[in-house]
Amino acid sequence: MKQRILWMLTVIMTYGLLLTSCSNNDAPVVPPTDEVEALLQKMTLREKIGQMFYIRIESLDPSIEWTTYDDLAALKNQEITMNMRNVNKEYPVGGIILYAWNIEDEAQLGTIIPQIRSLNGNPLLCIDEEGGRVSRIANNPNFHVKKYASMASIGETGDPKNAYECGNTIGTYLKKYDFDIDFAPVADVNTNPDNIIIGPRAFSDKPEVAAPMVTNYLQGLKDAGITGCIKHFPGHGDTTADTHTGYVQSLKTWEEMKNCEMVTFQAGIQWGCQLIMTAHIAVPNVTGSTIPSTMSPIVLQDKLRGELGYKNIIITDGMEMGAITQHYTSGEAAVGSIQAGVDIVLGPRDFVEAFDAVVAAVNNGTISEERINQSVRRILTLRLAMNR
Repeated sequence: MKQRILWMLTVIMTYGLLLTSCSNNDAPVVPPTDEVEALLQKMTLREKIGQMFYIRIESLDPSIEWTTYDDLAALKNQEITMNMRNVNKEYPVGGIILYAWNIEDEAQLGTIIPQIRSLNGNPLLCIDEEGGRVSRIANNPNFHVKKYASMASIGETGDPKNAYECGNTIGTYLKKYDFDIDFAPVADVNTNPDNIIIGPRAFSDKPEVAAPMVTNYLQGLKDAGITGCIKHFPGHGDTTADTHTGYVQSLKTWEEMKNCEMVTFQAGIQWGCQLIMTAHIAVPNVTGSTIPSTMSPIVLQDKLRGELGYKNIIITDGMEMGAITQHYTSGEAAVGSIQAGVDIVLGPRDFVEAFDAVVAAVNNGTISEERINQSVRRILTLRLAMNR
């Protein structure tokens, strides 16, 4: 009892010192209540902002010039260079996504991943490994892993156990190679036969078929030790153009979406998915504007967080895509998406510009530091769950 009283007095005295050490213009320093708050209070503003960026390795070297994805593929950057490390000293980063051109074979992958792990920001390792057309490892002939024709072919079986097997198989080899996050599965409902970007990447054109496939795939990844990410909110299935190259829209109303696209996303949310990726599509009959969903507070805050009750991480689709870069600078897009409710900015066209813009936005009051903290809390919660 005496020890407990002494401990309580120590806490009270420490807390009093913390309060009196603040100037009249400072908020009181609140003792951390849990591990996330303890970590957050130790982080500088730049460290916090860095956790909100997941980037290509090429983004760490501003001297690399490229116009199209073919340019990046031709460069075949497959190691972390000294130039990248020098930039990373000032620009910490929360995640790295590897693309097909960054991966040669198992030996090279085994070399670059420890290089990435040693970067400032302790980045998580991410990849697009959906199974089917978008599979950075399975479609590489130097890797001998199980290949899947498409998610549509799995959906056609009508048996969600096949989606579980797919997710678990993919998750098992991703875990073997030391990845953390798979940007899969696609939760879109492919209702438009003229869709050129989703198509067979989706499990079905029927939400009641797609929903259990999505959750079983997520469970398969989880059981293998990999975190999944459902995409592309609020649904890229009823479109006819490609956000990689320019403006794309869906003319559905929210009521129409609730009866179709939201069935799969709600299933993923109820299952407990940790990440949802935005689509750069405009939904004018939902928002009343042509703004991309990635930058719409109506889509992300009112609908996804408010109406659907989603509490975990919102990550953008690649911000180097034409639907963003044709209308916004990297800085404008990063600041605008965070203002809209995004937690992680994926693949800005110019990472340094985007990072600097977010720092400036906090310093000039455009974005509050508490808004940054909200996102970083979600990110740290995920990292702690991964023990990363």
